[in-house]
Amino acid sequence: MLRVGVVGVGNMGYHHARVYSELAKEGKVELVGVADANFERAKEVAKKFNTIPYGDYRELAKEDLDAVSIAVPTSLHREVALEFIESGVNVLIEKPIADSIEGAEEIINAAKASGVILMVGHIERFNPAVLKLKESMQKGLLGEVVSISAKRVGPMAIRIRDVGIIIDLGVHDIDVISFLYGDKVRRVYARAGNAKHPAGVEDYALIMLGFSNGKSGVVETNWLTPHKTRTLTAVGTEGIAYLDYIQQTLTIYNEEWKKEAKIEKREPLRNELEHFIDCVEEGKKPLISGEDGLHALKVALRALESAKKDEVVEVE
Repeated sequence: MLRVGVVGVGNMGYHHARVYSELAKEGKVELVGVADANFERAKEVAKKFNTIPYGDYRELAKEDLDAVSIAVPTSLHREVALEFIESGVNVLIEKPIADSIEGAEEIINAAKASGVILMVGHIERFNPAVLKLKESMQKGLLGEVVSISAKRVGPMAIRIRDVGIIIDLGVHDIDVISFLYGDKVRRVYARAGNAKHPAGVEDYALIMLGFSNGKSGVVETNWLTPHKTRTLTAVGTEGIAYLDYIQQTLTIYNEEWKKEAKIEKREPLRNELEHFIDCVEEGKKPLISGEDGLHALKVALRALESAKKDEVVEVE
């Protein structure tokens, strides 16, 4: 049975601990402990999920762990990930992989050198509706898809952020659109600004993505809209698809009919963690590699650069 831990039990890390706890009850893993710089929070979460609290993640790293979820602020991803990688622990890092390209590359290289599995938590890849759309595109139900647009908007969350909305939320759809096309972003143009965020980081953005063969993507995201919306539209030569991330629905139209996809709704995070555990147990390559996480980060950083320069920026 895999021995797992969680570092950072704020909003997202709490749910990692919750799912691992559910899997522990099913005899699939053992939740060894949770760590958080706020030791009171660590104790609260540990008590709820019947595990051991740590105020210092380095103490958790000394335990005999097989795998760990890292859900600390983005600026700490590199530091925390390297600690566990160097201890031979397989790592799942919440998106984005790091706050810099150099930090991401250091994490990727360390994982390769240590022979551990590195996975990046781009959770929407495990949304059943996204997987159904990918399947539908592969079957040619939309013809050739030439444009994909996503809207990820809602009110500002109360949790403290060390990055703006492009890196915090925009990377979700940058990654999903790349995944659906099976291609990397070649160039990006973005407009962004700050309207309300107290830290002065951008809280709204419109990002245009250029792929090969004239295909395009658009990501609209903000922390200003009073209600949460998470949608995606794919336009093809033979039809159009409307996806709702939250409702996990997919509707496809063409000139003759409208189809509602049959989707078995499941929690994307559980799908993600089950996949991570499976990869660790069987030594398989994860669906979202460190390189995938690095690409999404590169595009997000280039989008920030584009918004600052007000010009199209190439992505290596």
